[in-house]
Amino acid sequence: MTVHEQPRLNVLLANPRGFCAGVERAIQIVDRALDKYGAPVYVRHEIVHNRFVVEGLEKRGAIFVEELDEVPADAVVVFSAHGVPKWVPQDAERRKQFYLDATCPLVSKVHVEAERHHRDGLHIIMIGHEGHPEVIGTMGQLPEGAITLIETADQAATVDIPDPERLAFITQTTLSVDDTAEIVDTLRKRFPRISVPRKEDICYATTNRQAAVKDIASRCDLLLVVGAHNSSNSKRLVEVAERAGCSRSLLVQRAADIDWEKIGQPGTLGVTAGASAPEVLVQEVLDAFQQRFDVQVTEVDGVSEDVIFKIPRVLRD
Repeated sequence: MTVHEQPRLNVLLANPRGFCAGVERAIQIVDRALDKYGAPVYVRHEIVHNRFVVEGLEKRGAIFVEELDEVPADAVVVFSAHGVPKWVPQDAERRKQFYLDATCPLVSKVHVEAERHHRDGLHIIMIGHEGHPEVIGTMGQLPEGAITLIETADQAATVDIPDPERLAFITQTTLSVDDTAEIVDTLRKRFPRISVPRKEDICYATTNRQAAVKDIASRCDLLLVVGAHNSSNSKRLVEVAERAGCSRSLLVQRAADIDWEKIGQPGTLGVTAGASAPEVLVQEVLDAFQQRFDVQVTEVDGVSEDVIFKIPRVLRD
């Protein structure tokens, strides 16, 4: 079959998509640590939620572990971009382990915010997904019971707070902007004196990628989000696409995972990528479609991102 006999497919490529500054910084920290200290470098949990990235670092000599007792005393250990509970660096210091903290600065900002509220004597509501590493890390900045986690507007409407007059809220950085707005609206109606973040906790990258998906969703017969199934921001992009008018929205880790029977023959395909998915995987997906369709790709205009986060000083040489 020649290219002219293949089904026509228009592809709308969302912008921005893929790596954010926090992910780039975290990967760079592991890369620089391997360059400076040599292999192996140990990493507590996945540095970011993407197997392609993790496997690439493993090939360079990174070893991913669940807890610090798996790390030799004289080894370098890196904490993931999602952040860690306060006891983790304390445990590393007790073990005399040299560690590098790859926590995204925007997650660290939420940690600082939580500590400030706690010092001010406020109880804290955290909006987030139970069990997510970022939520575990944030809640682990304070004593048990200082933070109450809620996930939905229904929970916001019923949550029991010790002193409604002394209350603040924070959020996970990778949530659905629209869902979070509904939860916040419910909280503010119930607790008019609740202290709000000085600046939006949901990070710029999450907000921008969701807006880019909203922009193209209604024009697509099918929308693919390139990202991992344990990536919160990637899963939120699928949900955003469905609500914005593309009922057929799927999450794929890479081209090999595409179910071509499920794909069918869409006229217009939207493609984006979660903040922890590298552009090479997007190109891989486009190449796979070009083998089966006569593809016309349109790069959709979107917000230009120029955020850069510095790596630790010890790695800048």
